[in-house]
Amino acid sequence: MSTLSTGATAASSRPGRNPRKPPRLVQEFRKALFSTPATIIASIYLVLLVLAAIIAPLITRWAGVDPYSFNEDTIDPALGGIPLGLFGGMSADHPFGVEPLNGRDLFARVLYGARLSLSIAGIATLLTATIGVVLGVLAGYVGGRLDQMISRLMDFVMAFPALIFMIAILSAVPQVDRMVMLVVVLSFFGWPQIARVVRGQVLSVKNREYVEAATASGGRNRHIIFQEVLPNVSGSIIVMVTLMIPNYIATEAGLSFLGVGVRPPDPSWGQMIYSAVPWFSTAPHFFIVPGIFLSMTILACMIVGDEYERRLGRVIER
Repeated sequence: MSTLSTGATAASSRPGRNPRKPPRLVQEFRKALFSTPATIIASIYLVLLVLAAIIAPLITRWAGVDPYSFNEDTIDPALGGIPLGLFGGMSADHPFGVEPLNGRDLFARVLYGARLSLSIAGIATLLTATIGVVLGVLAGYVGGRLDQMISRLMDFVMAFPALIFMIAILSAVPQVDRMVMLVVVLSFFGWPQIARVVRGQVLSVKNREYVEAATASGGRNRHIIFQEVLPNVSGSIIVMVTLMIPNYIATEAGLSFLGVGVRPPDPSWGQMIYSAVPWFSTAPHFFIVPGIFLSMTILACMIVGDEYERRLGRVIER
């Protein structure tokens, strides 16, 4: 799993701005979605993809297909299971074509693959951010032995080659729910990265005049953390979250491609790409369709995340 962009630290609090006015996160995010033609296209694509993933059962039921049924009448057994017709059997009944050998509908499997990939990435990001923010704030604000313990725990987890140990763990426990296990593994190896950034931001913010004034006036730690500290490090947190989602989508696809992620018959873009490799020369659509959706989703997330990071950085510098 690739390391999150260090550019997130650009969203830190700086002495030159009013500490009582943290970045306008929601407003800047809305502006980032529609700031350039690229972000508009990326935003529309992501919105449509998320909606399609949510209502995938309704869409496939309306289209009369599902991701698990074999359609033997759409393939040619005499040619080794190659789909009948042009472009992998694309037709009004199967708009993306069908899989070789078994004839499962690619449109339905792409939709359900999006549903699974986005769910895993979204839940893992939420869990990672929660653990990372809580431990990062505690380490930075409380300090002392607690800071040392959390910092050593972060160093310990980050010392492991994440991808290798993900493969090893997922291979060793094959009988558990794959979605749950993927969320747990991704979150376990991902939280130290956000926790380290948050800890550094909190160490900087807690020495500012407004935090010291709140402490001197008898403010409770909980009030100071939620009213003074977190609002002024929220920019870094949001930027890292926007970069974490495409990272987790790619990681889930890679693990499924290697055979330790989502298992058949449940559809996953990475698993579909792996299954398509032997058919690349005879049925390239089987490889191209999930590959395009995977690449477009990651690219769209990165475009929106990068634009949001730039806009948030400019607001903070002002």
